[in-house]
Amino acid sequence: MFIDLIKKRRSIRQFKDKAVEKEKIDLLIEAALRSPSSRSLNPWEFVVITDKSTLYELSCSKPHGASFLKNAALGIAIIADFEKSDVWIEDTSIAATLLQMTAESLEIGSCWVQIRLRASSQEDVNSEDYIKQLLDIPENDDIKIASVIALGYPGEEKEPIPYDQLPQDVIIEV
Repeated sequence: MFIDLIKKRRSIRQFKDKAVEKEKIDLLIEAALRSPSSRSLNPWEFVVITDKSTLYELSCSKPHGASFLKNAALGIAIIADFEKSDVWIEDTSIAATLLQMTAESLEIGSCWVQIRLRASSQEDVNSEDYIKQLLDIPENDDIKIASVIALGYPGEEKEPIPYDQLPQDVIIEV
């Protein structure tokens, strides 16, 4: 059941030194392309990164919360043209979530790296601009980088969070 997959999925920040097979990368991309999008505008694009030196450079995209990209087998940058849709943030977030759930179903670990509205490790350059330069994405103010998903075979095991530790106080019944 899908709930079992949700229970099992955890943010993985340690990866084995093992490439993700092309067939699995293709399935991950298919899942992202099948993501729901408001009014089917599909404002997103996906940049697939397997080059180790580029993954290392991506790990420097911000001072905190990106360093594990250097050990990932794969990174997928999720970018969007915000002129295509006023809900590009929601659309890219849905795509990122489906990408992570698909990864879990393939026994691939993943972790979301927030890029939008983050400062980079370099002075006077935000994370989006740093990644645009690194990935050769045109300097277009309409193009936004929402996130990068780090992916690879897990080099760590995490237990599911027990149900009684979930934040039940955020549920309001009407």
